[in-house]
Amino acid sequence: MVKKKLSWGEKLADSKGLPRVEKITEKMRKTWGTGTVVIPAPMEVDEMMRRVPKGRLVTINDIREALAKKYNATIGCPMTTGIFAWIAANAAEELRQRGKMDITPYWRTLKTGGVLNEKYPGGVEGQRKLLEAEGHTVIQKGRKHLVADSERSLIKL
Repeated sequence: MVKKKLSWGEKLADSKGLPRVEKITEKMRKTWGTGTVVIPAPMEVDEMMRRVPKGRLVTINDIREALAKKYNATIGCPMTTGIFAWIAANAAEELRQRGKMDITPYWRTLKTGGVLNEKYPGGVEGQRKLLEAEGHTVIQKGRKHLVADSERSLIKL
């Protein structure tokens, strides 16, 4: 039997029994210390990305921090939060291609240090165009593209 390929929107809506708070595993302990980790639901990451108004920015670490606080966990899971931001971005583009205008402004979610995310739809160039259309200046440092003075535009979730 051939499995139907899920759309990005379907992937975003599939919570897979999440959110869930777990103990930080032995393997994660070296990097993250002890305590608990929240594994968010995809829609929660999308909802946080939606809260970023035009002209403002957030980093994936800010989203992880807000999720940890919401669930009283030590950390937000770096792996799933990043994957779910990527799914949210692709789901938003899927909606845009269908003519929807009210989409998740994924381009406002950056990596640490204001770095653009090459995995978003359209890659770094696509994210750069959307950010510059909102008044941000994107510069290149080595191989990385980042928003100049991004810390001035960051919001707390």
